Amino acid sequence: MEFFGSFKAMGIEYGTLTMFVMLFILLLTGMPLAFVTLMVALIFALGWFGPMVVPLITSNIFSFVSSFVFVSVPMFVLMAAILDRSGIARDLFDAMRLVGGRLRGGVAIQTIAVAVILAAMSGIIGGEVVLLGLVALPQMLRLGYDKHLAIGVVCAGGALGTMVPPSIVLIIYGLTANVSIGDLFTASFLPGLMLASFYVAYVLVRAYLNPSLAPIPEPNETTTAEKLRLLKGLFLPLCVVAGVLGSIYGGIASVTEASAVGVAGVILSTIVRREFSFAMLKGAGLQSLRTVGMIVWIGIGASALVGVFNLMGGINFVSSLITGISENPTVVLLFMMLILFVLGMFLDWVGIALLTMPIFVPVIIQLGYDPVWFGVLFAMNMQVSFLSPPFGPAAFYLKSVAPPDISLGTIFRSLLPFIGLQILGVAMLIIFPGITGR
Repeated sequence: MEFFGSFKAMGIEYGTLTMFVMLFILLLTGMPLAFVTLMVALIFALGWFGPMVVPLITSNIFSFVSSFVFVSVPMFVLMAAILDRSGIARDLFDAMRLVGGRLRGGVAIQTIAVAVILAAMSGIIGGEVVLLGLVALPQMLRLGYDKHLAIGVVCAGGALGTMVPPSIVLIIYGLTANVSIGDLFTASFLPGLMLASFYVAYVLVRAYLNPSLAPIPEPNETTTAEKLRLLKGLFLPLCVVAGVLGSIYGGIASVTEASAVGVAGVILSTIVRREFSFAMLKGAGLQSLRTVGMIVWIGIGASALVGVFNLMGGINFVSSLITGISENPTVVLLFMMLILFVLGMFLDWVGIALLTMPIFVPVIIQLGYDPVWFGVLFAMNMQVSFLSPPFGPAAFYLKSVAPPDISLGTIFRSLLPFIGLQILGVAMLIIFPGITGR
């Protein structure tokens, strides 16, 4: 019984400090975030309250994983896995040659356009970076593009799945913050396109200031028959995008139902292209199970930790600390963005969302901000986390498929200008919240 009383005797201030120090030390050991959060939650539940509180933790976990909307997550992950195993992305990239044409920097721009379409099909970042790394990066390097520009376009374009609906990041935020995911998708669409336009503008400016960075391809006359063949590569992906987003925005289907429409659309596309096989479907299913399993375990650990922390009174304590920084709501908001930015250097976005949003969202509402707008702002901030060193996942995804002479250091250096553009996107959303339509 002394163990149960010793934790509570330290008070919420030292309890909070001890909890975060314990989290940090255990993460440094290399233990997965899901198990770290679950272990710390159990230690503090027993140490602060005793064994009787454990059933409350399990009920908190159940409320997270039993959400009907959560069913859409494995569906969108399965879409991305099937895309990864089909030739849809490659044909889509070839078809976008008709857009790039003889424009200086055109191949980089068509890569960004393909990234937006892929993001609207699945919303999974890792798969997009790998696909673009296999399809677009060799093409740009072969044409003589500056490798830093090519690498940056692939990683930043691949990360657009965070912003462009149907984004898994927005779905997890919506579940955590208890806001409408349909509203989040509507609010994030224009900011996602805005960020993509920043990338396009950057490529055009760099290419015209220094033409050697993005040479114009040699003239290659395309016959009408060839153009029609290329356009076929655009047709099926755009049908899938129209099916998913059109059913959501048209009020025909919920987000969960639309995810099933998307899976059906992608499978039908592979059948039409004669690429479908049960071996492919099995491989995509197993890949989806691994990805969703990771998300669920992180969700279980984070839900348990946040539940215990809330029972301790920690969420109210941290909220009062954050709001006590300044009476100016903008300063408090910027401080939150800084916390998310720093956490993004070390933690996975799922853990960040599930650990911080139960604390941040009530404060945001208290300050008079719209939680839907804040969700879009959070997703834009998570764009930075995918690229920022030392653990930016987009860099590691690309490294796995990049040529051997491209080092991880080269990739991170290439991403710095695009991180700057993402931070500009965060600033634009703060200065002009109307971009989200809210």
